Amino acid sequence: MTLNKSARRMVLLAALLLGFIAVVQWRAFAREASANKGYPAQGRIIDVDGTPIHVLVAGSGPDLVLIHGANGNVRDWTFDFVDRISDRYRVIMVDRPGLGWTGRLPGKGGAWNIAYETPQEQAAVLQKAVSIIGVNQPIIAGHSLGGAVAMAWALSDPENTAAVVMLSAVSNPWPGGLGWVYSATSSAWGGALVVPIASAFVSESYIANSIESIFAPQLAPEGYAQHVGTSLVLRRETMRANAQQVNYLRPSIVKMAARYNELTMPIEIVHGDADTIVPLDIHALPLSQKAPNSALTVLQGIGHMPHHVAPDAVIQAIDRASMRVGLR
Repeated sequence: MTLNKSARRMVLLAALLLGFIAVVQWRAFAREASANKGYPAQGRIIDVDGTPIHVLVAGSGPDLVLIHGANGNVRDWTFDFVDRISDRYRVIMVDRPGLGWTGRLPGKGGAWNIAYETPQEQAAVLQKAVSIIGVNQPIIAGHSLGGAVAMAWALSDPENTAAVVMLSAVSNPWPGGLGWVYSATSSAWGGALVVPIASAFVSESYIANSIESIFAPQLAPEGYAQHVGTSLVLRRETMRANAQQVNYLRPSIVKMAARYNELTMPIEIVHGDADTIVPLDIHALPLSQKAPNSALTVLQGIGHMPHHVAPDAVIQAIDRASMRVGLR
């Protein structure tokens, strides 16, 4: 049977499409394999009800749990910050679900699945993980989206949370949306189609430029992009997890913000007034007014990464939290 011109064109287009899909998946897989080999887990993998949770412990002293932000992992803390405080705290760093070397929770993930881990669900599984290694009455410090998880932690287990330290942290509802990128990559079709293409072809230089924008108006420290493992962020399931957790975060924040007045533990809030990613007036200021035992430190001219560009101020906040509850 001879195909007409239109049919031949359709067959050719279908062949080209299948070829493109094969190239995308092959390249994404190859980049993921390289990322996994180049940036292995730095700590211990703990099984929590079938979910692998990556936990890294350093130092000794009162327990301090560090929770990273969006597109992050424990390497954000190990670049420089943990070495500054592990002489007087037992620092427990955790990868949030779907990021770094922590797996996604049951029922979450997959190319067409938009089920995501809420801050409450993240806090619950991380609490179980650290309890396995004997963490008790910890100070919980969260950066950016990790701050939302820290607040969920405190709300769910106030009796076993000594204090909270919020670092440029998400804590209150914000006006408007987050843009088309998060909307696309967090959707079912975007997770299946857009994410693999981005995973396969987004350049390391693009990620490096993104890191610079996150640090602005300060500069990212030399070697930070290489240390933190930007290629880990480009893995398909990591991209899906991050996009979904960020894009669908706001409803959880609305519910949590209504309960901040219930929290009686010390809450130290450290926020730069030049932070355009998580603005001071939308998050830190309202939190300081709602949480009865909170203290706000505003860093003049500092952007979104105070634990790297103003680490002394962050350490002082952690020490204040520790002293306020008698741990130091």
